[in-house]
Amino acid sequence: MRIDVVSIFPEYLAGPLDASLIAKARAKGILDIRVHDLRQYAIDKHGTVDDEPYGGGAGMVMRPEPWFDAVEAIEGWSEARRILLSPAGRRFDQMAARDLSLAQHVILMCGRYEGIDERVARSLATDEISVGDYVLAGGEAAALVVIEAATRLVPGVVKEKASIEEESFSAGLLDYPQYTRPAEFRGHAVPEVLLSGHHAQIESWRREEQRKRTAERRPDLLPPDLGPA
Repeated sequence: MRIDVVSIFPEYLAGPLDASLIAKARAKGILDIRVHDLRQYAIDKHGTVDDEPYGGGAGMVMRPEPWFDAVEAIEGWSEARRILLSPAGRRFDQMAARDLSLAQHVILMCGRYEGIDERVARSLATDEISVGDYVLAGGEAAALVVIEAATRLVPGVVKEKASIEEESFSAGLLDYPQYTRPAEFRGHAVPEVLLSGHHAQIESWRREEQRKRTAERRPDLLPPDLGPA
């Protein structure tokens, strides 16, 4: 899977992309992630990529020319999924992450300031994604969320396949509570069923805990047949 990220702050992305599972997958050649500096395609020698908004208003708007030039300079750009990270985009969730993990080539566009000229969204991007109902200073943090969520579903990135099959949202529910040693800590004991060695009972307990946790914290995720008891 290849991912190209376009940003005016490429250094923002360097640390996270060179750490943990993503770094290992890049080293193995499973992931090919490249970061591009939008200012290399600025309209002048001063590195200008923004301008005042037509119609007035606060802040600055990113101009279309640098975005078109930067994206069109990426090899294979016309066949790639070109995603603009935007508060106006569709909400990113586990289903969207799974869908994106199947793509061969993705280009992520990280906006800044008051936004990007609408012609970028309408004529250059193939999709707009939002990571939540809040506003960030820029799209870099959102791009990292999208990369992490999608790439861990790419075969070979996560060693244990069961880790991604049984986690939160994979089956439409939150994950069940997890425990490890010691069996008792500061008066709080691990549920007896987990110490029993009875796999069928453990599985039943986990399914029920998933339903209960989801009902308490995210009832909107529950299908009608698994609603609150």
